[in-house]
Amino acid sequence: MKAKVYVTLKSGVLDPQGKAIQHSVESLGHRGIADIRQGKYFEIAVDPEISESDARSSIEHIAADVLANPVIEDYRVEIEA
Repeated sequence: MKAKVYVTLKSGVLDPQGKAIQHSVESLGHRGIADIRQGKYFEIAVDPEISESDARSSIEHIAADVLANPVIEDYRVEIEA
């Protein structure tokens, strides 16, 4: 089983790295890009003996406690069997 965790800045939080990437994209001649926001992506291998609901619960706790700063970041967990 594999867990995927996507961590992104909350919408109201400034994203200077995203703005720098957007500037670079525009300087390369790409037009029509309204905004770019950067984030983090994690893949976590989960023991197949654990139930999907237990795996999700565990990964949700890991995401909230370790992978994301809940003050400025949101996260999303996906579980692949």
